[in-house]
Amino acid sequence: MYAVIETGGKQYRVELGMEIEVELLDAEPGQEINLERVLLVADGDAVSVGQPIVADAEVKAMVLRQDRGVKTISFKYRPKARSRVKKGHRQELLILKITDVRLGDKSAAAEAQDAADKAKEEHDRVNAAATRQAAEDASLAARLAKRVRSSEGAEEADASTAKPAKKAAKSSKTEAKAEDAAEPEAKAKAEEKPSKAGKPEKAKVEPKAEAKAKIKTEEPKAKVDAKPAPGNDAPKKSARTKKDE
Repeated sequence: MYAVIETGGKQYRVELGMEIEVELLDAEPGQEINLERVLLVADGDAVSVGQPIVADAEVKAMVLRQDRGVKTISFKYRPKARSRVKKGHRQELLILKITDVRLGDKSAAAEAQDAADKAKEEHDRVNAAATRQAAEDASLAARLAKRVRSSEGAEEADASTAKPAKKAAKSSKTEAKAEDAAEPEAKAKAEEKPSKAGKPEKAKVEPKAEAKAKIKTEEPKAKVDAKPAPGNDAPKKSARTKKDE
């Protein structure tokens, strides 16, 4: 819903919640005023046009603050009269916020409040559904976690009971393998070891000192007599040996 109002000799198209600048009025900031000169009111396809104003129509506004407009400069020049006039002006303005547009029994503020209430109810309903769903998800997650913990505990118990059995089986297997590997080695050693009766006696080796003494005590071979020199008939004596001495 929107309306067209007239104030200060100007027309403004206004809607609920809009802020407008109007000519200065006799009102203080924070005060609520009624703009009675409503020229047109439109609600969807229904349009009410005033002649010049619409009956049973009203626009309410809240005064926010007082302000000044943009400075305008006016310059007046008279030729051949040496007349030059320059003036500046800033219009005093009032900032208004539209709080309601009414036409008979219809009110834009009431409709907006109903829409806001419905939106809030929908928001609260969605939040409640989300909270409920979150609680259900949390409870389901807790149940699943409990089941997982219980299954893990059962698996750990089974593993703890199965470990000694596995160790015993492994040790028995290793012992059997060691026995199987030791049997051929023992057989080979038994075959290689000769009996004491058939063992040949090794020749005794004489010590080195005794061998040297024997060599010294042996008699040296007799040297062959030297041939007699020519012209000397006397036979020479044979060489003396250690034995003769």
